[in-house]
Amino acid sequence: MERVYRTPLIDKLGIRPGARVAIIGVDDVEFRTRLGERTHDVSDGQPRPDTDVIVLAADSADELARIGPLRQRIVPNGAIWVVSRKGRTATLRDVEVIAAARSVDLVDNKVVSFSATHTALRLVIPVSLRAR
Repeated sequence: MERVYRTPLIDKLGIRPGARVAIIGVDDVEFRTRLGERTHDVSDGQPRPDTDVIVLAADSADELARIGPLRQRIVPNGAIWVVSRKGRTATLRDVEVIAAARSVDLVDNKVVSFSATHTALRLVIPVSLRAR
């Protein structure tokens, strides 16, 4: 029997009311609708400084390379969610996302099913590297 999860995606992504969120390349209408119900501090494309959560669509190494510059835009306890295709249509493997994250001093600590076709991997700044 398949397990059914009822936690809303916005909660799984850790997006709190009023959070500053940036969306880069994610064209999911349902997600954007739910996000708009949670916060109005949303930017498309270039994130503003002190962003809490960045949601980045990445299906190639070139798109994944954007996480380095994006790291500078998140708050110390913020996150970058890398959303990519899953299953047979996947063009990035999770180990590639993890390697790219480690190359810019980020670590992965959660994965969620973003949709029926996409998965999301959360990248964060390790506690030992966060500014005090």
